[in-house]
Amino acid sequence: MKNDWIRKSIGLILLVSLLVLPWITPFQIYLSIPNQMKVFNNIDQIELPDLGEAVSVTTTDQSHAEFAADLMPYAEESGNTEVIYTFSNIPLKKVDISVYDDYQVVPGGQSIGINLHTEGVLVVGHHLVSTKDGEKSPGEDANIKVGDSIIQINGQPIKNMEEVAPLVKQAGESNKALEVKLRRGKQTIETSLTPHLDKNDNNYRIGLYIRDSAAGIGTMTFYDPKSNKYGALGHIISDMDTRKPVEINNGSIVKSNVKEIKKGQNGIPGEKRADFDFNESQLGNITKNTPFGIFGSLDKNPDKNKWSEPMPIALPNQVKEGKAQILTVIEGEKVEAFDVEVVNNVAQEAPATKGMIVKITDKRLLDATGGIVQGMSGSPIIQDGRLIGAVTHVFVNDPTSGYGVHIEWMLNEAGIDIYKQSDKAS
Repeated sequence: MKNDWIRKSIGLILLVSLLVLPWITPFQIYLSIPNQMKVFNNIDQIELPDLGEAVSVTTTDQSHAEFAADLMPYAEESGNTEVIYTFSNIPLKKVDISVYDDYQVVPGGQSIGINLHTEGVLVVGHHLVSTKDGEKSPGEDANIKVGDSIIQINGQPIKNMEEVAPLVKQAGESNKALEVKLRRGKQTIETSLTPHLDKNDNNYRIGLYIRDSAAGIGTMTFYDPKSNKYGALGHIISDMDTRKPVEINNGSIVKSNVKEIKKGQNGIPGEKRADFDFNESQLGNITKNTPFGIFGSLDKNPDKNKWSEPMPIALPNQVKEGKAQILTVIEGEKVEAFDVEVVNNVAQEAPATKGMIVKITDKRLLDATGGIVQGMSGSPIIQDGRLIGAVTHVFVNDPTSGYGVHIEWMLNEAGIDIYKQSDKAS
C-alpha cells in the first residue's frame, strides 16, 4: 500500500514537472538555443542569437561575443569553435560553431525556356475505344493509371510517342497482347495490354493519352563558374494533367524572350508569356527535377549583365527579415533588380522548400505583374550583397507575396558542397 502511494506520488511529481517545465524561462531559453551554427569567415556583422539581457554569450576564454566576427580569432586553426550561453551567470548551453571559407556563385535572373523529356512516355488520360462489341477502355482494363510511365513494350525500351503506334498496330493485327512495363513512382509494374480495333477509323487503339515531353518557362537562380552547374525554378515541375512530378530522362534549357505579362489578381495567378525555340543552341541540359528546382550543367554561360560576377551566398541562419531585391525579367531578355521584403525567415538546419516569405514592394514590378507570377519562379533573392535564395510559389489570394527557398538547399541539390573547401573547414 505504501509502495503504491510512493509510485503515485512520483508519477504526479513527474506529470506536474512536464506540464510546468515548458513555462520556466531558463528551459524556454535552452530550447531556443541551437546546438550548432555554421558561419562564413568574411561576414563581419552576423549577430549570434540574442535571447535577452539576462542571457550572455561568451567564447571559451570567457570573452564576450556578439557577432560571428568575434569568433574568428578562435577558429583560425581548426575551423571550429564554441560559445557558451549563460543565464544570470549560470552556464546554460554550449553551441558548436563551424566557420567556413566563403562560397560564391553567379546569380541568375535570366528567363529560360524549359524542355523536359520524360522517362518513357507519360500516361496523362484514358479514353474509350468504340468496338463492334461496345465501348472499351483497354488501358484501364490493364490497370494502367494516369501518371504511370510506359518504359518498355514487348522488351523494347520506349523513349518517345512515335515508337508506340507501330507496336500497337503490329499487336492488333497479330491478335496479341502487348507486354508492358510501367514505372509508377518507385515501383516497376508489368501488365498485358490488348489493343482493340476502333470501328470509327479502323485503327487499333489502347485507350490511353500519352505524352513524352513537357515545356514551359522559368527563371535561372544561379550558376557556378567553377563546375558549370546551375539551378533554376526553385520548385519541382509537375505535369499539368496528372499533377504529379515529371520523372525526367533528360531535358534542356534555352534563352527565353518575355513578350507579355498577364497580371496576377487575388485568386488568379498571373504569368509571363515568352518566346523560345528548342531548335536554337541550348544553354544547358537538365538532369534533375526535384522539389528544390531543376538542375544540370551549362554548355555556355548566359549573356552578361551587371550581376554576372560571382556573389557570396548566405546560410539560412544569416538571412534577416527586412529589405532585399530579386533579379528577374519583365521585358525581353533584360535582367533587372526589384525591391522586395523578407517578411519571415526560418533558420532551417535541414533542407525544406518553404524557408522564407517574400513580399514584392517595388511599384514598377507591381504595376507590371501585380506581384509574383508564373515564370518568375527561380528569381534569385539578394540581401546585403549576398544571394540568399529564390522565389518559388505565389500566394493565390495575395499575388504580392509568396514563398522562397534558401540557396543552400538548391546548391545542395545541384551537387555543390559549399563546406568542402579547405582543411580549415574540415
